[in-house]
Amino acid sequence: MSNAIYIASTEPFCGKTVIALGLTNLLAGKAKKIAYFKPVINEPSHKGKDIHIKTIATHFGLTIPYEDMFSFTRDEVLQHRSNGNTDFVIDTIITKYKKLEETHDFILVEGTDFMGDGLAFEFDANISIAKNLGIPALLIMNANGDDVEDIANNIVSNYKSFDDKEVQVLAIVANKTNPLLIGDLTKILSNRLPKDLLRSVIPSNKNLGNPTMKEICEAVNGKVLFGKSLLSNQVDHEIVGAMQLRNCLLRLKENTLIVTPGDRGDIILAALQANLSKNYPKIAGLILTGGLEPEPPILQLIEGLQTVVPIIQVETGTFQTVNLVGSTQSNITADNKEKIELAISLFEQYVDTKSFEDKLITFQPEGITPRMFQYQLLKRAKSQKKHIVLPEGNDDRVLAAAAQLVKKDVVELTILGNEADIKDAIIRLNLSLNTNDVHIINPARSPLFEDYAATLYELRKTKNVTLEMARDLMTDVSYFGTMMVYKGHADGMVSGALHTTQHTIRPALQFVKTKPNVNTVSSVFFMCLPDRVCVFGDCAVNPNPTSEQLAEIAISSAESSIMFGLEPRVAMLSYSSGTSGEGADVEKVRRATEIVKQQRPDLKIEGPIQYDAAVDPTVGKQKLPNSLVAGQASVLIFPDLNTGNNTYKAVQRETGALAIGPMLQGLNKPVNDLSRGCTIDDIFNTVIITAIQAQQ
Repeated sequence: MSNAIYIASTEPFCGKTVIALGLTNLLAGKAKKIAYFKPVINEPSHKGKDIHIKTIATHFGLTIPYEDMFSFTRDEVLQHRSNGNTDFVIDTIITKYKKLEETHDFILVEGTDFMGDGLAFEFDANISIAKNLGIPALLIMNANGDDVEDIANNIVSNYKSFDDKEVQVLAIVANKTNPLLIGDLTKILSNRLPKDLLRSVIPSNKNLGNPTMKEICEAVNGKVLFGKSLLSNQVDHEIVGAMQLRNCLLRLKENTLIVTPGDRGDIILAALQANLSKNYPKIAGLILTGGLEPEPPILQLIEGLQTVVPIIQVETGTFQTVNLVGSTQSNITADNKEKIELAISLFEQYVDTKSFEDKLITFQPEGITPRMFQYQLLKRAKSQKKHIVLPEGNDDRVLAAAAQLVKKDVVELTILGNEADIKDAIIRLNLSLNTNDVHIINPARSPLFEDYAATLYELRKTKNVTLEMARDLMTDVSYFGTMMVYKGHADGMVSGALHTTQHTIRPALQFVKTKPNVNTVSSVFFMCLPDRVCVFGDCAVNPNPTSEQLAEIAISSAESSIMFGLEPRVAMLSYSSGTSGEGADVEKVRRATEIVKQQRPDLKIEGPIQYDAAVDPTVGKQKLPNSLVAGQASVLIFPDLNTGNNTYKAVQRETGALAIGPMLQGLNKPVNDLSRGCTIDDIFNTVIITAIQAQQ
């Protein structure tokens, strides 16, 4: 079930607030604690707060601090984007969203308002935010217009834009529709959109769309001379009172705003009299332009009237004022109870709320984005703080990563090396790392050295290891660090920035050993592609695995996928798909696939299968139309180390993907290897996954 929904519009003034009010009202009766979150707001102008947030929070009595209900202003996002800090924006939004998720049953997330320049950027931003939060979207589109075909084409096109980016859309609302077109539009959308997609067509309503005198007063920066109590009057029409009086009266309609120079006493008095007369429609108010006020006798006369519509004075001329009035958009504010109730009523009348609830209940997210994956990794690591040893304290990258880990308070760290050298490096690198916050151990001088050497001797004496040999081996940081893990003095180890894979994992294979019923130690990379996360294995350990080993690698990789919150759909890769290919290499993969199916019938697995058929839905459907894995594989198992290692590096370099790992799987305790070309972020992320492994 989804515990959130993302309300996204595709252009300005689509009527998001109507849907937000309706949904919040619906959910208020279903969930105990509801949160409202608007990741990106416009520059606040309504008493220093975003008007949408204020309306929802006030009407429904939400007690969430205002600053927790948004992340950035629109200008801040644009600035971060121009500086190349898009990841920071997404990470901050995820963090704030997750904070609300911890304390609330349901979160209603509202997208951007499309105000100002950069509308294309906002469209993409809404897609990105919804996808990274991993929540379904409800799309609201402005259906105002007279050409039903154009309206329908626009709606379908916008839906496909979200769908193509793998954002799951639960429902589409065509808002502000010409009532005469509702039937035709409903029919067309039923034919052109997926059958399981909820569709609602809501008619335009002037009582929601037209501004009040208060909104117009704020837009024109006016001063209220009379009629403050009637500023809620709705404006449905406006005229310029620059003509003869009789012609002005002929043009009056219900709820008309009259814009006239301040010295036109005849127009002013006639308008007020017409408002009182049963022979003329009610007027909404007057705006007096040019900074002019009526003459004192006229003011005195108006003051004596029992009821006076709003009369507003402005400094601008008539032409400029009329333009400002015409561009004024109506908002549903917290103090306008009538509009709020009307919005909720429209939602309940035209949206199938029962089907919507059912959709939310049955919703299952598909996949996870890299930013959300990294957020979840960090959160899980912090939930049970583990002790990780870093043997390569003489590497600058390791120290820089250690500084970041300490700053984020993710793990307890031990760094192996000469303490004086490490302190000098910290100063040289200008790192904010207090050595009191980590353990620094020189293996040869450690009080644990003799105990570790003796333990190694006992474990390896049948392999002709003498006590003196054990002492010599224990001066090696890889052996010392691994022994810390074996003895329980550390929960896991990360090494390999300066050492080969074999050097790093040899001690673990010698005495940490493999888990029960596991014969093959293997590795996986978590490949954080631009829009999804998948698992690659084995790319670091086994040069040419047998069918049996390949099957074990696949099972271990699927279990690692589950451990880290990814649904495993396993693709056993080869140069052919299905039954089309022959040869020893294909048969090896085919045999491995059968072994996995026998041992783990619960796993979704396909093999042999080519890479394109595994990850591309179109190709997958063509080559293996009945497969549960083809086109949507999340765990990709390579037939040999040559293929796996080169593929992960090619994908990483050509797509800019973040490769987290390798993570070794199958050992009794976590020991993980780094690439000698690793970055600071690689070390940071590998420590994180090692800490999570240690929690299991």
